[in-house]
Amino acid sequence: MNIRYFEDTDTALLEFSTVPPVETREISEDFCVDLDSQGRLVSMTIEHASQRASLGEVNYRRIERSPA
Repeated sequence: MNIRYFEDTDTALLEFSTVPPVETREISEDFCVDLDSQGRLVSMTIEHASQRASLGEVNYRRIERSPA
């Protein structure tokens, strides 16, 4: 997964896959998703990102499965 922030346009791009997208869907005026040929999420684009998210810090935490 890659997260890119373009300061000049205040755009965040979250890439979940390297598969080429075949469709872009606008979820709202400032939020779009790209899908692959099977409808799976490839990436998300967030316009006006600094107004929509806290960009100063990104945290990743993996939660292990609990033993059954």
